[in-house]
Amino acid sequence: MTDHLLDRLAVRGLAVHGHHGVFDFERRDGQEFVVDLVLGMDTRAAAQHDDLQETVDYGTLVDEVRSAVANDPVDLIETLAQRIADVCLRHVRVEDVEVTVHKPHAPIQATFDDVALTIRRSRQ
Repeated sequence: MTDHLLDRLAVRGLAVHGHHGVFDFERRDGQEFVVDLVLGMDTRAAAQHDDLQETVDYGTLVDEVRSAVANDPVDLIETLAQRIADVCLRHVRVEDVEVTVHKPHAPIQATFDDVALTIRRSRQ
């Protein structure tokens, strides 16, 4: 880890249709999941050299996260959030990540705005 506070790159509100959940109808029909990412990384070299190779290409990262959500259904948003964190940490410049998985259409018999899980993971 570096000797300074890490910079934060955020991607918020990434909506992806997935088939995650414990109920048969969730697996069959799927629903929208919304993902927020906050990456901790050192962007000084990228800024100094104005070079995409020295940072995280967030377009590529978004494609990878979309694929992680859209494929291979799991029961729990906890499992999905960990999968997304693992995808982010595969990028060598990412030191830590905060992942929030929103499940706004969770099968709850009540009026609610959102169900969300936030996890934080790091290389250490």
